[in-house]
Amino acid sequence: MREKVWKWMELNREEAISFLQKLVQEGSVQGQEEGVQKLVRDRLIEMGLEVDYWVPDDEEFLNHPYFCATRKDFSKSPNVVGKWEGTGGGKSLVLNGHIDVVPSGDLNQWEQDPYSGHIKDGKMYGRGVTDMKGGNLSLLLALQCLKDLGVSLKGDVLFHSVIEEESGGAGTLAAILRGHTADAALIPEPTNMKIFPSQQGSMWFRVNVVGRAAHGGTRYEGVSSIEKVMLVVKKIQQLEHVRNSRVTSPLYKNTPIPLPINIGTINGGSWPSSVPDEVTIEGRIGVGPEESLEEVKVEFERVLAEIDDEWLNDHPLKIEWFGAQWLPGAIDVEHELMGILQNRFKEVTRKEPVIEASPWGTDGGLLTQVGNTPSIVIGPGVTSVAHYPNEYIEIDKIFEAAQIFTLVIYDWCGGDNL
Repeated sequence: MREKVWKWMELNREEAISFLQKLVQEGSVQGQEEGVQKLVRDRLIEMGLEVDYWVPDDEEFLNHPYFCATRKDFSKSPNVVGKWEGTGGGKSLVLNGHIDVVPSGDLNQWEQDPYSGHIKDGKMYGRGVTDMKGGNLSLLLALQCLKDLGVSLKGDVLFHSVIEEESGGAGTLAAILRGHTADAALIPEPTNMKIFPSQQGSMWFRVNVVGRAAHGGTRYEGVSSIEKVMLVVKKIQQLEHVRNSRVTSPLYKNTPIPLPINIGTINGGSWPSSVPDEVTIEGRIGVGPEESLEEVKVEFERVLAEIDDEWLNDHPLKIEWFGAQWLPGAIDVEHELMGILQNRFKEVTRKEPVIEASPWGTDGGLLTQVGNTPSIVIGPGVTSVAHYPNEYIEIDKIFEAAQIFTLVIYDWCGGDNL
């Protein structure tokens, strides 16, 4: 069977590369996903899948406690789900990939147009090619391969092409609420083909610190909010150390800081000769696979309230949770799908897989916690070039992943006819 799959991939290689270029050339930043989603929709229809193409806009979705997005108007941002219905009696599988990409940034830092799909030395370049249109193509190739080889599956397969992952997963949430769930899921984020059974969650926070303004020449008459925010930063660093000292999972053994707390912005002060009366910091806190967002919020707020300072006791910090958030997720390392994936990985690559925990959030948390669809993250692409200028993916890795996914789907969903 592996030989048949490999031969099919070789025969369809050039057409697949051309299709990936078309996906990259449709610059699908948030709010502009319609063009690329139509390409995906048409591809799924050609494959003979039952296609659900819709704009998420219902009240249950927009008012869901885990709805998280930078907007509520998705009129140019449809979701697409293709369903291959099984013959019955088998386990179902979600293949989930997001189609939205981050902005290209400074064009002067790109060697080619960020939406060119330029190919050089076995790599394709372009915004979103590694995060994660290359991985999405691997999934599509796996489905098309099984279809063309005349395979029959007992379990259903659902292909998700979702929006808004980069802001917290609203597209996947919409798919879940529409009933597009399964017994398990694969998500081909760019892991460099490492297997992530656990995915970190994260949240954004904002801390506002007030002081008392005064002339810089008599700064002793004021209270510097910059000096007070230094106490806050120190406390956050201490909290990071404590939280990470509790991490014992071997999946994090190669991760220096499993659950980082990053301070990303600091704003305050208005004049060099004035004592600043307000400073605001914003940051991101990692959430462990076994934690809830609510638990982490409570701990963060409690620890900052413990700062021993007379001024802050009388002028409490204002803490807000805003913007993006990702739910954590985890699948048992002994789960049947993990075993199938590892076996097929070794068969295709002739290597032992690397199994770790994801250092960033994915839609796997929503699928696991809200959709009751335990998820594994593994895909082609190099994490270190995602969101960077000259983003690229090794083309061979796409086809390697596609072969693995083909065999995994066959095993998990109960394939026959081969």
